[in-house]
Amino acid sequence: MAYTRRFEQSDDYRREELIKVIEHSVENLTLQELEALYYDMSTKNYIND
Repeated sequence: MAYTRRFEQSDDYRREELIKVIEHSVENLTLQELEALYYDMSTKNYIND
């Protein structure tokens, strides 16, 4: 997909596309990387247990 075409997509479509990319990336993280990500997200209040 050409970079310029991304601006033509709806926000919902782009959101779903980004979620898929992030999910795939998270699945490939090590335990240490996941723990660091969890800590970072929880200190920024992205995760509320």
